[in-house]
Order: sequence, then C-alpha cells, then structure tokens
Amino acid sequence: MKICEIRDLLDARILAGDEKLDCEVTSAFCCDMMSDVLAYVKDQGVLVTGLVNPQVVRTANMMDIVCIVFVRGKAPTEEMIELAKECDIAVLLTEKRAFDTSGILYMAGLSRNAEG
Repeated sequence: MKICEIRDLLDARILAGDEKLDCEVTSAFCCDMMSDVLAYVKDQGVLVTGLVNPQVVRTANMMDIVCIVFVRGKAPTEEMIELAKECDIAVLLTEKRAFDTSGILYMAGLSRNAEG
C-alpha cells in the first residue's frame, strides 16, 4: 500500500514527506511506548501513535520506519516535523483514534510488523 492511500483512507493531512507519498509499505505498528517499538518492530512500515514527543521521530528513524501517523488530532511540533524531514520520514495527522486507524489499515491489507 502506498502512503498516499493511507492518507486517503484515514482522511489525514500530510505534514512532512510529500515526496514519499508513492512509497510502498506493507506493515504497521500501533504504540505509544517507544520502548515497545524498539523491542518489537521487525521491518519498515508505519508507526501509529498518539504520543507527541520528539523521541517518536528519533525512534522511528532508528527503526527505519518510513511513516508516522499521529492520531486523535494530536499534532507534532514544528521541531518534530523538521526532524522528520531531516530523517526522510513521512508524517500524517488524522482525527481518528488509534483503534479505528489500526482497524482501517488492517482491513485495507497492512499486516502487523512485530511479534508478540
């Protein structure tokens, strides 16, 4: 699935990474605890989170995550958006809740990318 399709499915706004809209992703992980992202993410994909903290972008960068979806309308700061641009990570913002976002992405064909 392309990031532009994720944007459309979630009625999301793109805050960073316009150039990544055609990037293919096959998996997603929903989490607010970055220690779990570090422990369980196994391949590139999408991170769905409600945590608005620069550590989210840093963790995504370490794990080669290509897209972060912030849920519940929780907007990242300009500092976070700039960091995501530097790290070449797409950033989307949706008003949907994490549960709904995860369900929509799963029903559209994204798999989980973690064990456990």
